[in-house]
Amino acid sequence: MPEKKEPIHIVVFITTTDEEEAHLISRVLLKHRKAACINIIPRVSSLFWWQKTLDSAEESLLVIKTRFTLLDEVIQLVKEIHSNDVPEVIALPIVGGNQDYLEWIDNETD
Repeated sequence: MPEKKEPIHIVVFITTTDEEEAHLISRVLLKHRKAACINIIPRVSSLFWWQKTLDSAEESLLVIKTRFTLLDEVIQLVKEIHSNDVPEVIALPIVGGNQDYLEWIDNETD
């Protein structure tokens, strides 16, 4: 079986209760240099199971570009300031892209 390689760069998705919380979390992550860039999609409709009940919410979505090595710190910061008991924080590997942009992510994160 081939050796599993950790990604270098990731995209992290975080949903927030509203646009204000999205901006707060974005500012904290950027201030601490845990992200190079964050896109805020102000309104997404979410459907989900919560405590055995089908639920829905209007949320904002953060799309964060960062390095895999910073994921644990991103999660910790988000958990400290997010209003949800169990905030959505999921990461996907970036498997390729503009090398200049990927190097920019490296240069702008701590």
